[in-house]
Amino acid sequence: MGDTQKSPTISTTNQGIAAKVADDSGQGLEDPKGVGAPLLVGESSLTRIRMLAESEPNLVFTSVAHRIDLCLLKKSFRQVRKSKSAGVDKITAKQYAKNLDENLYNLYQRLSRGQYVATPVKRIWIDKEGGKKRPIGIPALEDKIVQRAGSTILNIIYDVNFFDFSHAFRKGRSQHKALHELREMCRKLNIGWIVSADIEGLFDNIDHNLLRGLIKRRVNDGGILRLIGKWLNAGVMEEGIHSYPGKGVPQGGVISPVLSNIFLHYVLDEWYVEQVLPRMRGRCFIIRWADDFIIGCELESDAKRLMDVLPKRFNEYALALHPEKTAVIDFRRPPSKVKGKGKGTFDFLGFTFYWSKSRRGYWVIKKKTAAKRLTRFVKGLWQWCRENRHEPIKAQYRALCSKLRGYYQYFGVRSNYKALEIVFGCAVKAWRFWLSRRSHKGEISWRKFEKIRASFPLPKPRIVHNI
Repeated sequence: MGDTQKSPTISTTNQGIAAKVADDSGQGLEDPKGVGAPLLVGESSLTRIRMLAESEPNLVFTSVAHRIDLCLLKKSFRQVRKSKSAGVDKITAKQYAKNLDENLYNLYQRLSRGQYVATPVKRIWIDKEGGKKRPIGIPALEDKIVQRAGSTILNIIYDVNFFDFSHAFRKGRSQHKALHELREMCRKLNIGWIVSADIEGLFDNIDHNLLRGLIKRRVNDGGILRLIGKWLNAGVMEEGIHSYPGKGVPQGGVISPVLSNIFLHYVLDEWYVEQVLPRMRGRCFIIRWADDFIIGCELESDAKRLMDVLPKRFNEYALALHPEKTAVIDFRRPPSKVKGKGKGTFDFLGFTFYWSKSRRGYWVIKKKTAAKRLTRFVKGLWQWCRENRHEPIKAQYRALCSKLRGYYQYFGVRSNYKALEIVFGCAVKAWRFWLSRRSHKGEISWRKFEKIRASFPLPKPRIVHNI
């Protein structure tokens, strides 16, 4: 990237802002809820940071690590997922909570004295499409707590800098809002060409030195940078073997989402706004969710120019675009006389976007569950019914209801009802098939199975999102 002007630095302990924010005791600070309740110390600290970040987007924070206090640690413990999966230390949230105050105080003391040591991340593997595996990291519980506190501070600082088209891991944003904005931008800007790009292993390939340099542009605090360095350099524990990858941020780590967001903010977002957008001849837009992004262009020439420079841009930061999954797609509105569906399609956040005619005969952009996601979910249902066929029917029923409701909650959008019906039908068939194999008596007749379904009715498909 080109040289940038140095931004002024500031510490959140600067006395010059005393007129704007209260001191650490919280006295004199207005109650944002308007109920007269005094703010906690941690709330006052975060409010100070938020006010500075919003009022001075170019300031460099040099003293924020000490804002990780007992109050913020306790709040962070409440926010971490209380899953049964424990890290290398094998300590669960339930065990830690039995003596929570003392444990958090000891953790705070280690942080204050610089004695905190990050534990290696436990690595597991989950299935992906095409028979591939994806590595997932499970940090130790105390690492989760401190990472949550650190990510809270970083998110507050960077939220004012992140662009509106960056939706992932931000308060008030969701995947469905990103999907809705994508459709609306294609419609309003007369987008005819889509640049669909796929970054190869972003989380596994982020260069630590480059990441550290980019963070320093906004947060040049030695305490925060040391914490990040400890998490990144703690290594990975897999089947008793401790290794040090030397690059990347662990998928599943609490701090990883905000670090990847910061990295791509400078690598992609800022570059697009400052250097790409002014050079476009037609209208264009970008929507990004973590490492998934779509660029829409009105003109084919703009899309092809982008395809020429995108790989070079990512190569500068030790990243690569997948050659087979990165392409320019013709997404122009089909002529009015054409019947059926449009030719060009693209995938984003589990949905396939395509042109189709409405009931009134107009061409509209619709979305449906991506074929790979649909196949993966159906296979997962089949496998789950097989592995749990000997469980009590009531327990199976509750689990299947939870799975179906979760699917409807995400994929229950207009124009996607057919996919919901397919999933519901597959769930019914899989349940009956594997209930029939609980014993040697043979297959359960549909008549008998309908009696079971009458007592345990599975949730039927429904549209959840109207946008």
